[in-house]
Amino acid sequence: MRDTKESRLLLVLLVAIAFALITVDIRGGRNSPVDGARHAAAAVFGPVEDGLSSAVDPVGNAVSAVRASGGRHDRLAALEKENAALKAKLGSDDRNRSRLKQLDKMLKVAGEGQYGIKGAQVIAIGSAQGFSWTVTIDAGADDGIKRDMTVLNGDGLVGRVTTVGPGTSTVLLANDPDFTVGTRMEGDDELGFASGQGDRPLRVELLNGKAEVKKGDRLVTFGSQADRPFVPGVPVGVVSRVDPSGGGLTRTLYVTPYVSFTKLDIVGVVVQAPEKDPRDTVLPAKPKPVPTPTVTVTVTPSADAPDTATDEQQ
Repeated sequence: MRDTKESRLLLVLLVAIAFALITVDIRGGRNSPVDGARHAAAAVFGPVEDGLSSAVDPVGNAVSAVRASGGRHDRLAALEKENAALKAKLGSDDRNRSRLKQLDKMLKVAGEGQYGIKGAQVIAIGSAQGFSWTVTIDAGADDGIKRDMTVLNGDGLVGRVTTVGPGTSTVLLANDPDFTVGTRMEGDDELGFASGQGDRPLRVELLNGKAEVKKGDRLVTFGSQADRPFVPGVPVGVVSRVDPSGGGLTRTLYVTPYVSFTKLDIVGVVVQAPEKDPRDTVLPAKPKPVPTPTVTVTVTPSADAPDTATDEQQ
């Protein structure tokens, strides 16, 4: 296109329209008027992303073997059987060994929390529909995925499903500035709300401004009404800093998340919530304190040393 007055005017008009659509979308939230277009885009571009991922990485298709089990009582046995079958498919190279490790951790979390999950693989980073911290996974409506489902991995909370296409879904990550989740402190049950801050620690506002919190305390998800978008008991992170200003209506904490959002590969979408709140049972075991070695010095008198008492008497 030639650089003319008309072309410059057209460019300014297109930019203005784009900003207008973004503003309408953000203000509209879940009822955004462009939500239908977003779903249509997911339906069109999702299979392309999924196809490209399968072409460059056929091993990733084996992740689809990790699907929800039938009943609650035999879920663990079914997951263990599927995991064993998946291991046989994956082989033994370094990348696949890493994936197997991720699967083992995720299935352990699912078993301990009694979450019914559908396994998925991250096939794209970012989103064509916005400017947020998101990933695309290779599971969608055809796999029983719905909007506002919890997403986790073997470390803890990954995010929640925001857009669903037939074979792919978009996941808003927990470190996104627009992400908020209810939290509960381990042990004392103090409640709060955690918000994403990009590549910085999560910011948590405790409802009790006088709560006693210290570095190293841990948090899990509190859970939502009807378990959407969050199921309870999913590990969130560890307190790394406590705002010294206390006595207000709330208390501010900074929490290092368990999940590394730049290294996501294998994830699980919770399609069936647990019958009861697992509370703190899904949290990893606390590291045992390493004892500080002490040195004890024992003085043994020499056989040639003079007898001081005898010398004084003489």
